[in-house]
Amino acid sequence: MSNALPDSTSYVVVGGGVHGLSTAWHLAMTLKQMGKGSGADVILLDKSHPGAGSTGVACGIVRNFYMTEPMHTLVKESVGVWTYDPILFGYQQVGFISCGDKSQIPDYEKMYQNHCAIEYPSDLYVGAEAKTFLKRLWPDFNPHSIEAVLHEKLGGYSGTARFVQGMVEMCTRYGVNIHSGVEVQNYQMANGRVTALETNKGTVKCDMVVLAVGPWMGKHWELLGKPDRLDVTYQDGSSIKGKDMWTYWRLEEGEVYYDRPYLTSDQKNPPVLHIELMDTPVPHPSNGREISGNVYVYWKYASERLNCPGLQGGAMPIKLGPKAILDPYGHANDNYQAGSEFADYLTACMGMFMDNLKGLRKNFKERRNGGIGAFTPDNLPILDWIKDNVFMIADSGHGYKLTGVGKLLAKQLVSGRPEEALKPFAFSRYEKGQAFGSGHTKVPWV
Repeated sequence: MSNALPDSTSYVVVGGGVHGLSTAWHLAMTLKQMGKGSGADVILLDKSHPGAGSTGVACGIVRNFYMTEPMHTLVKESVGVWTYDPILFGYQQVGFISCGDKSQIPDYEKMYQNHCAIEYPSDLYVGAEAKTFLKRLWPDFNPHSIEAVLHEKLGGYSGTARFVQGMVEMCTRYGVNIHSGVEVQNYQMANGRVTALETNKGTVKCDMVVLAVGPWMGKHWELLGKPDRLDVTYQDGSSIKGKDMWTYWRLEEGEVYYDRPYLTSDQKNPPVLHIELMDTPVPHPSNGREISGNVYVYWKYASERLNCPGLQGGAMPIKLGPKAILDPYGHANDNYQAGSEFADYLTACMGMFMDNLKGLRKNFKERRNGGIGAFTPDNLPILDWIKDNVFMIADSGHGYKLTGVGKLLAKQLVSGRPEEALKPFAFSRYEKGQAFGSGHTKVPWV
């Protein structure tokens, strides 16, 4: 890594999270492979250091559980990045299991068909078969109202610190200069193009900019003179006038110490487990009081943040609105820490579905635990040019699952040919009636 900013460069990647690191690495590698340059043509700027934002506090899960078909191709591309060097990136390809109730069976069937169409290996279990499958993996499992199970074979998870370290190594290996402590404060523009970035460490002229700043995208959007509201028309015909461009959600995740083996019946590291039952209440294990009227929870084996055996999981994020205090970020921000209610809920759900996980509330790791995501108008990524030479990766909280975006973008930038997998995520979809989901959607995942 270098501390001295160059006066000019060909490519500037802003943001040292999953997308910035992946884009910088793949851009340097692709330039070299195509004989059009090298990592010396690429710099990465981060106002703190790589992994300091949402990437560093994420649960690190990779899954293809989406109702929106174009997302499936992006995730498949991303799995290819994870398996490029799974040891370096710490990727545990244990699979991903999503569980739903009877009302969700049609959605599960559609997702399964889409997975099959792109040769993304998954299995679907419905009704009694779903319950049998879960109890075969975990004999102590209590299915409750689960009637649908989708088992993705290629999903899994990675420890965030290990992943960031691996990505930085790949950038360094291909000659990318990473500049930490450099904050972009403004943009110099002429004729619809950014000509230079003004930073706290000086001005850098550039030919092309990739914005991958996660929760801080709203700030850069404003600096580039973009509107904070827009009219959105969805594929189902619904529309919203003057919708907020960015909506912030507080993510709730945490860890539980667990000193017994957390394994499947055949003694393997279990798949990541996701359970969504909208009409199944969660009772408090000690007094039966209803903690929540529905189940939305996920967990996996974890040791990185515990330094010993344990589990890490999360629940439905909490909507904040169009404004949020982003600095300091994550665990350092007093405004957005997960409270005791989250710990009660997570551990109650664990014990509700697995007998071996009952009584873990006392084992919850009490620590600062906060993160914020900036979501787009339809809660799915925007991957598009927002100025003639500025490409925006706004992941809408789907970071780890989409490491392949950087690879696809690098190919597009170097070859000059649009990548088909990126086209559905153009910004123009909002005015063309192609926004994903519906104007009636109440949750941030579609």
